[in-house]
Amino acid sequence: MLHRYQGRTECFACPGLRKAAPPPLAALALCGCATKEDVPARLGLRLAPAALGETISVQQHLTVQRGSSNNDLDAAPEVDANKLTLVGLALGMRVLSLEFDGKELTEWRHPMLPSQVRAADVLEDVQLTLWPAADIARALPAGWQIEDRGLRRTLRREGEVVATIDYSGMPRWKGKAVLDNLRYKYRLTIESAGD
Repeated sequence: MLHRYQGRTECFACPGLRKAAPPPLAALALCGCATKEDVPARLGLRLAPAALGETISVQQHLTVQRGSSNNDLDAAPEVDANKLTLVGLALGMRVLSLEFDGKELTEWRHPMLPSQVRAADVLEDVQLTLWPAADIARALPAGWQIEDRGLRRTLRREGEVVATIDYSGMPRWKGKAVLDNLRYKYRLTIESAGD
């Protein structure tokens, strides 16, 4: 099934998620799900692929921790000046593919993938983690700030820390990156395969 992102402005509640999908697909509920009462809408970052300033193709292992739950996913993001593509695998099965050309986000999803897993949220986390802070800062709404200090990136809203990202080294897509999203209450650990 091919879906086009329709610009939703809120996440949906997650009750019964694990009952609605088999474990490898429920694991993909990852970081894109929060109840309406918990938090406001996501940022909706849509930075041009060329803004990354690099061409990359990496294999990554993702671990998402939300409360006492840990879920794993393998991902293969590729970025060049024209587009970003990402394939997500759970237990060796493709469950999500997305492509973003700087304007349109196209998504393929396994039919059993929970609706709470949104390509726009995955794109946002990828861009928050990898893109230069200066480009992110220009795209942020009023009242938001982002800064890099050493191997830590901090995202703030009205001075309050919303998320931190710690890197094991540079460039950001090599080694390990840990995104702590305080707003949505999850930790995303990204471990990239060695060269």
